[in-house]
Amino acid sequence: MSVNPLKKHVVLYKELSEPLMQRLQAETDVTLIKRLDAQGLEQLRAALPHAHGLLGASLKLDAQLLDLAPKLEAVASVSVGVDNYDIDYLTRRNIVLTNTPDVLTETTADTGFALILASARRVVELAIKVRNGQWQKNIGPESFGTDVHGKTLGIIGMGRIGEALAQRGHFGFGMPVIYHSNSPKPAVEARFNARYRSLNELLQEADFVCLTLPLTAQTEGLIGAEQFALMRPESIFINISRGKVVDEAALIKALQQGQIRAAGLDVFVREPLEVDSPLLQLDNVVATPHIGSATVETREAMARCAVDNLLAALAGERPANRVN
Repeated sequence: MSVNPLKKHVVLYKELSEPLMQRLQAETDVTLIKRLDAQGLEQLRAALPHAHGLLGASLKLDAQLLDLAPKLEAVASVSVGVDNYDIDYLTRRNIVLTNTPDVLTETTADTGFALILASARRVVELAIKVRNGQWQKNIGPESFGTDVHGKTLGIIGMGRIGEALAQRGHFGFGMPVIYHSNSPKPAVEARFNARYRSLNELLQEADFVCLTLPLTAQTEGLIGAEQFALMRPESIFINISRGKVVDEAALIKALQQGQIRAAGLDVFVREPLEVDSPLLQLDNVVATPHIGSATVETREAMARCAVDNLLAALAGERPANRVN
């Protein structure tokens, strides 16, 4: 591997647009890993001993891997979630970790509301029937969905994305908003006429139960059989946070047994979702392939933010989105 001694070396494991690539190459020596398959991971390991910076997403960077990078100064994640990183390890080594919040907030909230609408109105299920030639007469009650406007929106995790979801529900659909978070949010309550609830109260009251909280040791497995039992048969469950916040087996059982009406899911315990997952056999599930922030505009904004963060960190400046 040829390394320019006059520039800091960046290992990139996510392809960038041409303008961003040119900017990064102008200031650093770049090694691009195009795919994270077995060959790509081998290339990554070979490049790590020279790396001062890493930029990418969707790769678990543990101590075993990062021990191969003695020169590492900064990791720029092209995501808001940081559950793929051992933050304590990075901090001990004085390695700066950054993420890309804010720029994906509105787009991810759009995804959440798309799942609310699609699940409530049975959009995917009925669209498949039309495509398969099964629309032979006017639809009857067996194909009816449920209203969204005016229903109670329950948000678990009132951070940026939770607030953006509350905004859409309150102003766009006239939905009463209730929420559960680490602490009450007076500004949110004032803006959206939102009301704080304990977790159990929210599960019992909400028509739509929406997860918008990060995956941490405290939130892993937060929603399981006990929590689904508190929901009503009319409840619709939405997850745009992380798959491991939910006990997936308990969710499947709740859907199969009619404990809840439906689920809209953008995240799963294992991704990609296995083709034999029972979730894919249920008509009352809308499953999307982790598209939360996946628009042309937002993914470019996230990548730009990550490049900004990385170059600032490598220059000895404080990045705008430092995690640790």
